Amino acid sequence: MKKDKLILMAALVSASLLFSACSENSGTGTVNKTAAKTAGKSEKARVYYTSEISSQSLIAIYKELGREARGNVAVKLSMGEPGGNNYLKPALVGDFVRLVNGTFIDANTAYGGRRSTTEQHLQTARDHGFAAIAPVDILDAEGEIDLPVVGGKHLKRDVVGSHFTKYDFVVNLSHFKGHAMGGFGGALKNMSIGIASVSGKCLIHTAGASSTNAFEKVEQNHFLESMAEAAKAIADHCGENIIYISVVNNLSVDCDCDASPEDPKMGDIGILASLDPVALDKACVDLVYASKDHGKIHLIERMESRNGIRIVEHAEQIGMGTTNYELVNLNR
Repeated sequence: MKKDKLILMAALVSASLLFSACSENSGTGTVNKTAAKTAGKSEKARVYYTSEISSQSLIAIYKELGREARGNVAVKLSMGEPGGNNYLKPALVGDFVRLVNGTFIDANTAYGGRRSTTEQHLQTARDHGFAAIAPVDILDAEGEIDLPVVGGKHLKRDVVGSHFTKYDFVVNLSHFKGHAMGGFGGALKNMSIGIASVSGKCLIHTAGASSTNAFEKVEQNHFLESMAEAAKAIADHCGENIIYISVVNNLSVDCDCDASPEDPKMGDIGILASLDPVALDKACVDLVYASKDHGKIHLIERMESRNGIRIVEHAEQIGMGTTNYELVNLNR
């Protein structure tokens, strides 16, 4: 990576807006990346970006964050529902997971499918190649625990697998893409629905109304807000022992939890990373809108039809992070 990199102000508010390089103070020119790292504290969150999607660029963007994964490291990603093929592949993430000596973590699903039991979930991890890279831990294999939700409108607790608390550090490694219910799935979804046990998933889907039925009808915004609140419980528990990385590729309108997802209609965007999950999700959304790829209309329609941005807005409102960010371009 070169030391001179552009800091791009994230003022992308419509599909017609494109990248523009600017300085932190004047809005024009370039900023030396090393100088930017040592500058005084800013109200903006920093989001790193590279258009290169490779195992090397994943490691490089992790190192830019400046927060080392130490101790017993959990790497949260979806290992994909059998039948789908858009999930993050072992060939992409393997070198990084080995570097941090991580364990893949996930939790069983509440909707059935072939990851609804620990045995099936572990078999999927083997079939998709993850178990050959690192240990795999299904967090709710032996029960569940409550984590408090502070400042929530809908949830008082987030229910997660009992294994979660044995980890010292969490890498929230999300695949940004569309989602049939949430509009899109990114960092916030990956650490809320993704880490919650079956009971926890039910609580999130029903905005706290049921821990046994994920399909009770609930107002859409309340579901999205509940995801943000569950994500905050994870962030509060981890403190500074968590980082957030999103790979924006295979941009189907459907989630990796779908066994028959629609094929992506737009091209890949890149890898983004931040210490702020709110800023990270907002940056991913903004880059979809800013893309020149005409196929983006399908993903944008999915996001807007579900009011997907509400998870980001609510996460900011409850103090989880900020949508005010600067994008640090790591491209050569």
